Amino acid sequence: MVNPIAVAMMVILIGWVYKTLKPPPPKICGSVGGPPVTSPRVKLSDGRHLAYREYGVPKEEARYKIIVIHGYGSSKDAILPVSQELIEDLGIYFLHFDRAGYGESDPNPSRSVKSEAYDIEELADKVNIGNKFYIIGISLGGYSVWSCLKYIPHRLSGAALVVPFISYWWPSFPANLSTEALRMLPLSDQWTFRVAHYAPWLFYWWMTQKWFPTLTMTSIGMSHDDIEIMKSLSDAPNTGQEKIAQQGEYESLHRDMMVGFGKWEFGPTDITNPFPNNDGSVHIWQGFEDRIIPYTVNRYISHKLPWIHYHEIADGGHLFIRKKNHCESIIRALLLS
Repeated sequence: MVNPIAVAMMVILIGWVYKTLKPPPPKICGSVGGPPVTSPRVKLSDGRHLAYREYGVPKEEARYKIIVIHGYGSSKDAILPVSQELIEDLGIYFLHFDRAGYGESDPNPSRSVKSEAYDIEELADKVNIGNKFYIIGISLGGYSVWSCLKYIPHRLSGAALVVPFISYWWPSFPANLSTEALRMLPLSDQWTFRVAHYAPWLFYWWMTQKWFPTLTMTSIGMSHDDIEIMKSLSDAPNTGQEKIAQQGEYESLHRDMMVGFGKWEFGPTDITNPFPNNDGSVHIWQGFEDRIIPYTVNRYISHKLPWIHYHEIADGGHLFIRKKNHCESIIRALLLS
C-alpha cells in the first residue's frame, strides 16, 4: 500500500523543484502591469519591438553611421565618452538599441546567435540609416558582431569588437586553448559558463540560488584600471540603469548568456574576410589586464584571421572604452583606417 505521507512529500518536492527551475514570465513593456514604453521603438517582422536611441549628427547629414551594440547588464542608454568636436568633425551618427529582452525591447524566446544579426539588419532598415553601416560591439555584445560578420557582411562598412565575448566551446577551436582560457577565470565564473552551455534548462536556478557563487562582479574580477574607472563612473549620472532588466533578469541577462555560451553553428575562425577589396575593416580591441575576457583567445583569432586589425592595450582592463582617449581611438580606427 502506498504511503500517503510519502506521496504528499514527493508531490511537494516535485512542485518545489519545478518552481525553482521555471523562470517567471517577463513583464513586457507596454503590457498590463508591465513597464511603460518611453523610448522610440520599431516593430520587427515577427511582431517584436526594439527600442533605440539616436545620437550625434542627424542621419540625413552623417558621413558615418554606427550601430552600437551593448554588452551584458547594459542598454542603449550607456554613454560612449566621445567629444562633440569629434562627432561634428567626422559627421558621426550613432544608433544605440536595447538588445532583445533588455530595457524596452521585447524578449525573444527564440533568440539565437543568428537572430542577433537579423535584428540589427531590420533595425537599420526600419530607422532608415541606409544600406551600409558600421557596428561596434562591446563585451558580450561582441557575439552580435560575429553574427553580423557571418550572416550580413554585405550590410557592413566596418566592425569593431571591444573586449569581445569569447565562447569556450566555439567550433574549430583548439580544445587546449579554450580550456586554458577558461581556467584563467574565477572558479565561480567557470561553473556559470558551463551551466549556461551544458544545462541551460538549469540556468535560472543557478543564477538565483544562494548556495554557490555565480558571476564575479566585484573588484575581484576587475583590474586596477577597471576599479579606477568604476570609481569615476560612480560620480556620474547613472542614466537608465533601472530599466536594464525591468522585464525580468531571465529574458535579459540570463538568456543573453545562454545564447552566447550555447551551441554555435560556426566559430569566428570560420568567417571569411568581409572586405576582400579593402573597402572596410574589422578590429578587435583587447585589454591585456582584462580579467573577464582572457586575451589569449582574441590573440589567437587575430593570428588565424590576418585581415582583422588587433589592438592590445597593455594596461587596459575590461572597461577601457569608458576612457575618452581609448574610445575615440577605437572610433577613429574604425572609420578612418
